[in-house]
Parts: sequence; structure tokens; C-alpha cells
Amino acid sequence: TAVNAWALRIPAGDPMFYAGTAILALVWFAGAFASGPIRLGREPSRESERPLLSSVVTAAALVALFCVGALVVARIEPLREPVQDLLAHATVGNLALVGVLTAVNGVAEECFHRGAVYSAAQRRHPVAVSTLVYAGVTATSGIPLLVLAAVLLGVVTAVQRRCTGGVLGPAVTHVAWSMVMLLALGPILEAAGP
Repeated sequence: TAVNAWALRIPAGDPMFYAGTAILALVWFAGAFASGPIRLGREPSRESERPLLSSVVTAAALVALFCVGALVVARIEPLREPVQDLLAHATVGNLALVGVLTAVNGVAEECFHRGAVYSAAQRRHPVAVSTLVYAGVTATSGIPLLVLAAVLLGVVTAVQRRCTGGVLGPAVTHVAWSMVMLLALGPILEAAGP
């Protein structure tokens, strides 16, 4: 939680952001793998297949929802500005490096939240518990819309974990969604803003 709060509050253009988000991914991975084995999972309807296509389709649905939401947020300055500040890391800094770190952190977050936390809560509402823990940690970023995104993404990926039995589906969904948000959200907010 402390590393998340620190890393996501580093201003755009500060090279420490790269180190901070790399350390954050290491913390997520360390916690996930220290908890025990992480299962990849399978498609519920086709046990012989990994949940790749369904995860990309799920990500596309989330992207559509968030793009429509961005059209509304673009007109509300107190909500728009913190998101634009976070997205500035991609435009002020090295976009390729930010993209890699975003993808790695997406996988790491899913290994921790839909892997370790979900498994630990297996007998006590794992979808709700893993989503609430994820949203609680994300709240330390100080970005209200990132918390809302964590709740929505958390519920979707936790349901995926329940359906597939592993973290591969949630990780694919998270990374695909994150990459599109990284590249598309800023231009949408700029074009739709006042």
C-alpha cells in the first residue's frame, strides 16, 4: 500500500516514476508468489484452452464502457485533472517504458489480488474481498476515478478468476484494458474537454 501510494504520486517527468512502478510490480509479485502457487486457469466451456479470447473480449467491453465514461469525465475538471496528471507519464516520459511498466504491473496486480488475495478469501466471498482490497490499495493514489476503475476492473477480473480458476484471464483483461486506456484515454479527455 505504501509503495503504491508513493509510486502513483510521483510527478510526470520525474525519472523516479520508473523505479517506483518497477518496485511496485516486484512487491506485488513477491506477495503473490510467497502466498503459494498461482494457477493460470482454463476456459470454463473448453477445458483444454486457456482463457485468452474471452479475456480480450471482456477487455474490449471494459474499454468501451470507460471510453464512454471519459466523455463525461472530460467535462468535470476536478475528476479530469488527476487522471490527466497520471496519464502525463506517457506523454512527458518514455511511452514505451511506461507501457511496459503498465503491462507488468497489470500482471503483477492480478497475480496478487486475483491470485493470493482471492485464494486467501476462498471461503469468504473472494470476489468482494479481492475487489475491496484492490480498491483500498488503489485509494492511496489519491485519484478518485482510479478507485472507481479499480472497483469495476476488480469485480470483472474477480468473476473471471471464479469462472476460469486462475489468473491468466484476469491478467490478459487487465493488461489489454490498461494498454488501451494508456493510449486512448488522454486523447479522449482532451478532445471532449471544455
